[in-house]
Amino acid sequence: MFVAVAAMSFASCRNKTATAEAVDSVATEVDTVVEEVVDTLAETVDSAAAEVVEEAAEVVAEPAAE
Repeated sequence: MFVAVAAMSFASCRNKTATAEAVDSVATEVDTVVEEVVDTLAETVDSAAAEVVEEAAEVVAEPAAE
């Protein structure tokens, strides 16, 4: 009887570990996707900002029309 209880306890601990590993794996994947999206957005914003700065420099460089 004791051996059966010990075996059940051990088996239930192993299942909890497997579930925790799966959850950790999903969390890691989500973190990776979020980092990729943030990096892409940062690059897009940087490009847009660079374009705005270029256009502003062109406007400033043009002589004022009278």
